[in-house]
Amino acid sequence: MGETPHRSADAGTGGTRVTESHERSAGASARLVEAPVSTRTPGGAGLGGGGALPRARAFGAERGFRGLTLAAGTVVLVIIAAIAVFLVAKAVPAIRADTENFWTFEGWFPNDSEPKFGIGALAFGTVLTAALALLVAVPVALGIALYLSHYAPRRVGTTLGFLIDLLAAVPSVVFGLWGREIFLRPVQDFSVWLNKYFSWIPIFGGEGPFGKSILLGSLVLAIMVLPIITSLSREVFLQTPTANEEAALALGATRWEMLRTAVLPYGRPGIIAAVMLGLGRALGETIALAMTLGITFNISFNLIQNGGNSIAANIANTFGEANETGRGALIASGLVLFAITLIVNITARVIIYRRREFTESAA
Repeated sequence: MGETPHRSADAGTGGTRVTESHERSAGASARLVEAPVSTRTPGGAGLGGGGALPRARAFGAERGFRGLTLAAGTVVLVIIAAIAVFLVAKAVPAIRADTENFWTFEGWFPNDSEPKFGIGALAFGTVLTAALALLVAVPVALGIALYLSHYAPRRVGTTLGFLIDLLAAVPSVVFGLWGREIFLRPVQDFSVWLNKYFSWIPIFGGEGPFGKSILLGSLVLAIMVLPIITSLSREVFLQTPTANEEAALALGATRWEMLRTAVLPYGRPGIIAAVMLGLGRALGETIALAMTLGITFNISFNLIQNGGNSIAANIANTFGEANETGRGALIASGLVLFAITLIVNITARVIIYRRREFTESAA
């Protein structure tokens, strides 16, 4: 048979003696592996080894930006707290001097020798006008936002969206002048028509005069908050994942069914935020309501008769002639408005947070 090939180890003993040729090849391989010494770090650890990571800087750009944002948020909280302290400090003496119930009295006579004033009618008018404004504006705003984001051609949607954004920049005094000089007549005619055919409904009852009423102020407010809600809702609808929309359409849904099942549920937190932002604008509006309301101090659900008032409008109308107690009374009403806006914003944040928790748990 032929010669048995030379083995690298002793077969009889099972030893590990290596032949010279294998020693040379192993040594050459070791030298080849150890050759790139220049790739090692100065500390002796190779790039592929477990060397220590570079130490983080004691003060870097990220840490500085974090501190800056924390300081900005703290400043905002401090300002809000300072405003609340100022309002309370100025309002308490006037409330103590009030000879009537501050929460229920329907009148405003803080400049008398015996001051009498109440916040009930003003708070009622503020909430009523803002609620009616949202009732009118929200459906229209959502419809416009859906059209601009999913129905209109891209160029048309961009142009109309830009025009709506410009409408939000119109000063409130311009809306007030337009409402008093131009919009008053159509609303007055509409109020007469409502009273003629629907006077059996208490909100449309009365014998006049009609015109500068809750209805006029609410419609002007609705036009003012419309661009805010529309712009924010449009941006929210545009953020809907394309995969969600395509999945709904692939399952046979119509365009409206796709919007109802994919777009609106996804954008619900954003819609709530937009509506609450519009509500904040409506609650704090001053000049437009001062020009369009009848300025009365009574609680009435009648929408078409002359009357109505709000906290902000009352401050604008009476601050110039107020004495020390009168200014304190106005500041007390401002404190109530401040509390209302805080409650509205906190409620909106709670709704959005709970909705986000529900969405994350469902995912």
